[in-house]
Amino acid sequence: MMSDEYRIVPDWPAPARVRAFTTTRKGGVSEGPYASMNLADHVGDAPLAVMQNRQRLQQRLELPGEPLWLQQVHGNTPVNASECGPAPAADASWSRQAGVVCAVLTADCLPVLLCDRGGKCIAAVHAGWRGLAAGVMEQTIAAMPMPADELLAWLGPAISSAAYPVGDEVRAAFVAHRPGAEAAFQAGPGCWWADLYELARQRLAACGVAAVYGGEHCTSLEREAFFSYRRDGTTGRMASLIWLEQS
Repeated sequence: MMSDEYRIVPDWPAPARVRAFTTTRKGGVSEGPYASMNLADHVGDAPLAVMQNRQRLQQRLELPGEPLWLQQVHGNTPVNASECGPAPAADASWSRQAGVVCAVLTADCLPVLLCDRGGKCIAAVHAGWRGLAAGVMEQTIAAMPMPADELLAWLGPAISSAAYPVGDEVRAAFVAHRPGAEAAFQAGPGCWWADLYELARQRLAACGVAAVYGGEHCTSLEREAFFSYRRDGTTGRMASLIWLEQS
């Protein structure tokens, strides 16, 4: 299935039974700053609109079940989506069970989808700068019952360095952990331009994940396609989803 105005399909060599998508902001019923395919129920949108959008998501992507919607807290905790209850406070989920849909919601933060080359395990990670600095990537990879060098990673739509000025404290949080992180920050007038994609690639490489794809979008600059919290403040959220089909 190819990408269209409603969804982006990862361009990565994942096994056939791995299904993955990121939604765009198009194709829903929400209005105003949430127009139109907002999938988050915590941003002030009309609950009925969010419910209808989630129903459209289910039908359009032919999901095998309701996604595990997380209470994302910009932390580093992953959960096993096959064993946890609804709406856990976590920033990543993983599963080895067919039909279990892992999902994260973003509007500038980086969604990272993971699978193994054998098509036996998948994960979805919500990685803003706080989560990345706190080790959400490392914790998720450690939780997955697969060697890191067997994993593929896809970096979904996030804010690009051209639209992401940050302060000294953000740069310091990464440089203190790994000196090579300096390469992901370019000096600007009274700020640093931060490259979330590069920071994620560095973290993945340090874990042993060499096969990394995606990372070509900017949620802030591509106004027609994506929600952006930095750009708009009050806005909706896209969903990045991944699951295993029956083998």
